[in-house]
Amino acid sequence: MKRIKVGIIGGAGYTGGELLRILINHPETEIAFIHSNSNAGNLISDVHTDLLGDTDIKFTDQLSQEIDVLFLCVGHGDARKFLEANSFNDNIKIIDLSQDFRLNQKSEIGNRKFVYGLPELNKKAIKTANNIANPGCFATCLQLALLPLANACLLKSEVHISATTGSTGAGQKPGATTHFSWRNNNLSVYKAFEHQHLNEIGESLLHLQTDFDKEINFVPYRGDFTRGIIASCYLECDLSLEEAEEIYQDFYADAPFTHISKSNIALKQVVNTNKCFIYLEKHGNKLMILSIIDNLLKGASGQAVQNMNLLFGIPETIGLKLKSSYF
Repeated sequence: MKRIKVGIIGGAGYTGGELLRILINHPETEIAFIHSNSNAGNLISDVHTDLLGDTDIKFTDQLSQEIDVLFLCVGHGDARKFLEANSFNDNIKIIDLSQDFRLNQKSEIGNRKFVYGLPELNKKAIKTANNIANPGCFATCLQLALLPLANACLLKSEVHISATTGSTGAGQKPGATTHFSWRNNNLSVYKAFEHQHLNEIGESLLHLQTDFDKEINFVPYRGDFTRGIIASCYLECDLSLEEAEEIYQDFYADAPFTHISKSNIALKQVVNTNKCFIYLEKHGNKLMILSIIDNLLKGASGQAVQNMNLLFGIPETIGLKLKSSYF
C-alpha cells in the first residue's frame, strides 16, 4: 500500500516535535519535508535531540506539492497568513493545529472549508473532509467532559470548571510565566472566565444541545509540571451516578481513546498517550466530572494524527498506541 506523504510547517516547536515523534514510527506515513525558515539545513535531531539515531531528515525552507497531507504547526494567526501566502493543490489535505479555523465563522479560506477535528464529536464529517481544524488542548479536555451531557440535553445549570495545564501548553518560546525558575513550585490563574477555548467549547455544546444558554465558568491554572491537563467540572444534575456513568459509557462506546474510569484518576495515567480518562462522582444534586489528557498529544499532535488516520480511511489508532509515563 502506498504510504501517506506528509509535509510539516513549523517542525521546531513542541507540537511539531511531538508530531515528528509519532510520524517517524507510523507504519503508513512517509515524511516528505519539514519546513522551518530558521532551521533550514539543520538536522531534525539537532533541534529535537531525543531523535538522534531515529532520523537523518533535515529541515528545509523549500515547499513541495508532492504530498498527500500538510500539517500546520505554527502560531495562532500564522496558519491563515501562511495559506494566504502559499497555495497548495486542492487534493492536498490540510490539518491545522492553530486556532485560526476552529470557529464556524472563521472556518474558510479561499476554497478550503475546515471541519472541526474532535473525533468523538465529528468523526463522520472528518472522514469525508479535506481540511481539519485541530481542537485546542483545554477545549479537548473540557468538551470530552461535557459532550455526553449535552448529547442527552442535560446541561441545565451553570457549569463550573477548574483546570490546570503543564508549561508546554504555552509553547516553546520562553516567557515571563513559562521559564523554570518562575514556574517551579508555583501555581497561578490566568484568563479566568475568558479563555479563548470557551468559544469552540460553546459551539460544540450548542451543536448537540441547541437550547444550552447557561454560563461556563472556567478558571484555568498554570501548573508547575511540563505535560498534561487535569480538569474538574461540576454542575447540577438529577441523575444517579449509575445513570450518568451509563450515559458516558454509551456516548464513548466507539471512541478508542476516551475511557470512563470507575475509580479516581491521576494525570500520570495519560501523560505520553493519546487517551482521555474521565471519572464521575455524585455529591448531593451535583455531578462532578474529572477529565485528564496529555496537552501535547490528545490535546494537539496525537489528535492531529488521529484525524489524519480518519481522513485516509485507516484505523484511527494506528501510530498512537503509546505507553504512559506512569513511573
